[in-house]
Amino acid sequence: MESAAGLGNSNVEVRDDMEFDSHEAAYEFYKEYAKSEGFGTAKLSSRRSRATKEFIDAKFSCIRYGNKQQSDDAINPRPSPKIGCKASMHVKRRSSSGKWYIHSFIREHNHELLPAQVHFFRSHRNVDPLNNDAKVRRKNMLASVSKQYGAYQFSSNLENHFRNQHDRGRSLTLEEGDAQVLLELFVHMQEENPKFFYAVDLNEEHRLRNVFWVDAKGMDSYSNFGDVVSFDTTYFTNKYKVPLVLFIGANHHVQPTLLGCALIADDTVHTFLWLMRTWCLAMGGQGPRILLSDQNDNIKAAVGAILTNTQHYFSLWSILEKIPSRLDYLSMWHETFMAKFRKCIYKSWTEEHFEHRWWKLIEKFSLREDEWVQSLYEDRKLWVPIFMRGVSFANLSMASRTESVNSFFDKYIQSEMSLRDFIGQHKLILEDWYEEEAKANFDAWHEMPELKSPSPFEKQMLVLYTHEIFKKFQVEVLGASACHLKKESEDGTSITYAVKDFEANQDFVVEWDAPKSELYCSCHLFEYKGYLCRHAIVVLQMSGVFVIPSKYILQRWTNAATSKHSISEGLDDAQAKVRRYNDLCRRAIILGEEGSLTQESYNIAIGAITEALKKCQGNTLAVNRKSGSSAIPAIQVDEVCQGNTLAARELEPDSEAAQTSKGSKRADPGNERESNRNTSNKKGKAPLEPEIANSAQEDFHQMDMPSSLYHPARFLTTLLRGGDINRRGAELLGEMLQEQN
Repeated sequence: MESAAGLGNSNVEVRDDMEFDSHEAAYEFYKEYAKSEGFGTAKLSSRRSRATKEFIDAKFSCIRYGNKQQSDDAINPRPSPKIGCKASMHVKRRSSSGKWYIHSFIREHNHELLPAQVHFFRSHRNVDPLNNDAKVRRKNMLASVSKQYGAYQFSSNLENHFRNQHDRGRSLTLEEGDAQVLLELFVHMQEENPKFFYAVDLNEEHRLRNVFWVDAKGMDSYSNFGDVVSFDTTYFTNKYKVPLVLFIGANHHVQPTLLGCALIADDTVHTFLWLMRTWCLAMGGQGPRILLSDQNDNIKAAVGAILTNTQHYFSLWSILEKIPSRLDYLSMWHETFMAKFRKCIYKSWTEEHFEHRWWKLIEKFSLREDEWVQSLYEDRKLWVPIFMRGVSFANLSMASRTESVNSFFDKYIQSEMSLRDFIGQHKLILEDWYEEEAKANFDAWHEMPELKSPSPFEKQMLVLYTHEIFKKFQVEVLGASACHLKKESEDGTSITYAVKDFEANQDFVVEWDAPKSELYCSCHLFEYKGYLCRHAIVVLQMSGVFVIPSKYILQRWTNAATSKHSISEGLDDAQAKVRRYNDLCRRAIILGEEGSLTQESYNIAIGAITEALKKCQGNTLAVNRKSGSSAIPAIQVDEVCQGNTLAARELEPDSEAAQTSKGSKRADPGNERESNRNTSNKKGKAPLEPEIANSAQEDFHQMDMPSSLYHPARFLTTLLRGGDINRRGAELLGEMLQEQN
């Protein structure tokens, strides 16, 4: 018999002797058959074995199979494609070989087939709005570019392969003078700090389409807290007057960090490809471990193409907040539906539990034909908690937006706010952000939280966690006293407990694998907030374990979060490092206060810091050589003085601010000399920052781009501005410019 798992052509035939490797392979074959015939498909049903829990039966059908079931009191009944068609394919699994065979097949339809319009059926659409051939070309081209330059090369020629025809001519809708105000903001920000980075994307008519920017503080925060990033399109999706999208992170005090801003003309694949690539270039060419976003096929395609090593998920709050509008016809049963929906996603202990509850929910509320609900199921592994064991979202994906750090920006941005007003608020956002972080750092260095119990877990985390996280963890430690557990089952080394939480009046399930020191609780607190819950704590206590396993202590929540060294070597060593780190930070504040009083004391302080840093680096190198381990990379001089981060590769005590003229940038001479050495010390390499083609007085809408600037390298250097582009970005540019010459 011939396996049909790989078939897919325009003349697909169904034969009785066909076999498939899985029911998914059978469905892919049926879709290919339907595509060649001219009808849409749907997964009608599937069944698992009660003994093995494996799929043993599945049925696929024409999209017009069956009849619409509509109650008499339905409000605003939705149109349905169902007209009683019987066309279907029923497959079953052989217990002997594990192969799937066709149990029954009905070919006849009771309606017209549409082979010429088949691409309009949902089952035959691609996630990427391009055709299959273009998708293959895109993958091949991206692989070639990635091999030569890394995955984040900016190329206008490459964009032409991704651009949807509907994107042509799109541009930002701005009021008169808005582009001028925006450019003045960028010039001012770069005068304040030469490391400020921005980029613009122009359409075929040389009009402003998309623009991105990030300040030096955002880039520095990404180096410490870029493990989890939220790409927030709320303001654009909700049609705010300012089409703003934000890259947001969370620091070790559970405060928002602004990792980039953009104004976008549309939500097409082209826009998100450009934006993701530009953002990655600004952040050193390294994507985050996890990126959270709204459920959007174009974002999903762009992330998959550009951030190849990033795990992409959908924010839980973005899913939950869409339900009232997407399922408005269920408004009369909203409370009942939400209660069952939350039980399905929060209370499902296994994937089988989720499947059972999901399809029961779908049948109860007749949602099988709702396209959005179907898309939720197709993307279930990107947002349902049961599929995310051990993944921590660092407080960026909560049940509601108000609980998430994203809501920090809502108080500054209103739906009718103009671009001019937003630019005025932009400075206030940054000032408030800097001040709140500085205050939290100051409190962490000068105060010690109080213990509220004799718990060894509380004592263990007192020194490690920042104040904000420790207080939250402390609540869980105290809450453990209101929990009662009972062993449910034991499977090898893994034990499952039922935990009754009397305070919440709910039951939870905790799985504990002692040899692996692995915990998993159905409340998902670690996944969403990044520290252990009371239910896991009480299981540890009853198991005779009185130390939090190191894998559940995230460095991003510790006082050493900004340290370049990992705390994972051991808890005793980690606690000692944190104590030394805190002590040095306190002394650094005192030194900053004294050293800033006069120029002479400043020179003394800088000299002492520079000399001490050299000795510490030499000592670290010697210790590592003696122990035979690889040398730990030297820490750059990124000291904190009264909460303000001073990023400097080379500190010079007598540096003075350069005088500025109209249209020029103000920068530290030491930084300028460092930049000149980096960009012009090799023959044949052009400086990273050529003079901008247009003065600060010109409007973006009137920018004329010479034809020579359409070369990828020149296009990049003209539109990207930053006093200190990261090292990888510099190497990238140098290679491109050298090849051009």
